[in-house]
Amino acid sequence: MPTAASPLLRRGLLAAFVVGLGTSITLAQTALALLVLRWLWRMRDPVSRREAESPLWVPVLAFSGATVLSALASADPALSLWQSKDLFLVLAFYVMVDSLRRTEEAERLVHALALVGGLVAVLGVLQVELCPTPEPPRGSPGWLLIRCARARAFFSTTMTLAGVLNVLLLATLPGLLSGGWRRGWLPVAWLAMLLGLSATYVRGAWLGFAAGVLAMLPAIPRLARALLLLGLVTLVGGTLIAADTPIGRRVRSIGHPQETASFMERTYMWRSGIAMWREHPWLGVGPGRIKLLYEDFALPEASKKRTGHLHNTPMQILVERGLLGLAAWLSIWAAFYRRAGAVLWGLAPGQTVERALVAGSLTAVTGFLVHGLSEYNFGDSETVMVAWAIMALPFVAVRPAGANEGDPPGGRERGGA
Repeated sequence: MPTAASPLLRRGLLAAFVVGLGTSITLAQTALALLVLRWLWRMRDPVSRREAESPLWVPVLAFSGATVLSALASADPALSLWQSKDLFLVLAFYVMVDSLRRTEEAERLVHALALVGGLVAVLGVLQVELCPTPEPPRGSPGWLLIRCARARAFFSTTMTLAGVLNVLLLATLPGLLSGGWRRGWLPVAWLAMLLGLSATYVRGAWLGFAAGVLAMLPAIPRLARALLLLGLVTLVGGTLIAADTPIGRRVRSIGHPQETASFMERTYMWRSGIAMWREHPWLGVGPGRIKLLYEDFALPEASKKRTGHLHNTPMQILVERGLLGLAAWLSIWAAFYRRAGAVLWGLAPGQTVERALVAGSLTAVTGFLVHGLSEYNFGDSETVMVAWAIMALPFVAVRPAGANEGDPPGGRERGGA
């Protein structure tokens, strides 16, 4: 029997995790570790073990195994095994599946993430607007305005803020369109996140957002679909009209990537990555070893001769963990789309909240994966923790009404890929 403190502990840890995702990686990972310990403690009970859900465990286990095998086969097994520690972050998915007991709790989680994301986005916009010249020294009272030409809020890089906001914008959009706009603060938070994403100037995240919006269209009503398309076209068109602004120039450069230095540098990285992979096609060079090897493979025309990642998630996985690792990684997303898609099309039209949660999860994962074609966002702890948490929503949406802290998460589809 659960104690009276169990629900309070669960909710407190979830709240700390959500706040940490926007403000402190240490807080987020500490809360995640405590949630995992709570989950393992619950698994002492045979009934809890029998009824526990483990969705996607087959591809996740395959990817974990391929990663460890690659690490053991690398030239520096100790380093590669240590660099494989990010596998721990997938537990954010499983503790969310276990901790979110009802659809209403999943909806509250999404709203809490939107609120935190909106506040962080406002901070990012203020950073850009108030950015002084010259910037204040590191450690000064104005430390948030260091490297403030592009929004980054509390994160170490602007790419992390862009990745987090991209996922949160897409996760909350279906709910916003299906009635969430009536909550006065939710559309305000969503628009703040949109402005924050714009202020990062991260084009890959913009493309991920656009891809997520387009992927969501078949799952929403016709009127909402038309309004969303109109809004997207208006947003892009208005930005292009403001051609002389930094954002306008950034958007226009998407259509001419070969003219931008950052795109050309990425192509050099990808070509060097292919050269590295060819020497270790099946198991890769080992997690964490690109930073050690890249200088030997850097092209003469590349200005960056040292890097720890290749600005492309599938490429990074391929080079580090080989064909086996990439195949296992891709199988995670294939299994997720299959399972989540089946949940979505199995929901009744009147299950508005459930449909919004599942559609938001599918949309957010699409945006995350597309963004990963220009950034190694799978290796960005803050971004990937948000993505893993959002991936749990389809598996909570099918839970029966009335489930509570004392009920095991059973009676539903369990396990499997």
